[in-house]
Amino acid sequence: MKKKKKKQIISVVLISAVAVIFIIPLVYMVSTSLKPKEEVLRDTAALLGSYLDFSNYARAWNAFPFGRYLFNSIFVGLVTTALTLVTSAMAAYAFARLRFRGRDKLFFAYLATLMVPLQVTIIPLYMILRLLGWHDTYAALAIPPAFTAFGVFMLRQFFLSIPMEIEEAARIDGCGRFRIFTVIILPMSKPGLGALAIFTFVNSWKSFFWPLIVTASDEMKTLPLGLYTFSGQYGTDWTALMAATGISIIPGVIFYIIFQKSLVQGIALSGMGGR
Repeated sequence: MKKKKKKQIISVVLISAVAVIFIIPLVYMVSTSLKPKEEVLRDTAALLGSYLDFSNYARAWNAFPFGRYLFNSIFVGLVTTALTLVTSAMAAYAFARLRFRGRDKLFFAYLATLMVPLQVTIIPLYMILRLLGWHDTYAALAIPPAFTAFGVFMLRQFFLSIPMEIEEAARIDGCGRFRIFTVIILPMSKPGLGALAIFTFVNSWKSFFWPLIVTASDEMKTLPLGLYTFSGQYGTDWTALMAATGISIIPGVIFYIIFQKSLVQGIALSGMGGR
């Protein structure tokens, strides 16, 4: 019992230390966003300035079409997440349950695409989008990222944890493949789907390079591109940048809070929790 208590105490201390390390940048971000502009570089170690300057948030909101960029990020993130769940779930079910020649080899070949960096495929993808007439559209922002080998791998691992006896019983009752997939497998896979939804939305939300390539007008740009406008040739407006960053992380935090339980369960049950 004493050894277990010592391990628990050590675990709590380590977890608390890691939590503090992750929280410090957020605290510093908020404090910088509330400092007067002229005091940011005067004393960088101080958390608070001579007074709280809330006008930085108004200045950040009016620096560029913040509302439009925010809407684009939310819309693209939700559409990309929905498409990723659909495509990844169908492909993962095929690799986990269907039997066909070369299935495992095809899966490993598909999984190997994770090692190919985006910079290698960016030019062919851009040329395809130009041919399709999708440049500077929502389709260019949402559809290409919706096909991911990581999502297929994660859901495949989760589907493999579902007992085959459940599907066999459903098949005896007259259910076909599609009905088994939609009525039995997907409802039982809510934790895995929720975890994948969080990963996909966060990756879409913070994406900078892809929107920079495929967008040209302010109507299509996303929030990360807007944050870049605070960095100029002769300096960076740190107070406005931190204020805009603080506003931009709110939707991601809300999305994480909603699917937090699904994230923990999905990682644990899919075998990706380090067990």
